Amino acid sequence: MARTMEPVAKKIFKGVLVVELLGVFGAYFLFSKMNTSQDFRQTMSKKFPFILEIYYKSIEQSGMYGVREQDLSYVR
Repeated sequence: MARTMEPVAKKIFKGVLVVELLGVFGAYFLFSKMNTSQDFRQTMSKKFPFILEIYYKSIEQSGMYGVREQDLSYVR
């Protein structure tokens, strides 16, 4: 019985691996876009403010300060 489950287990493993890789690349793309575009950060503040808060906290922990303040004073 264990022999018949091996192909199914491999397919599930490959599916989980693909989903994780898509998540990692998606997170990198999102961070990169927020890191380079102040307009995109303004859009994120309207649609997904919790994601923007995570972005601010992560860059502040890495030692980059002033981005949040710069965005607050930004006027389109």
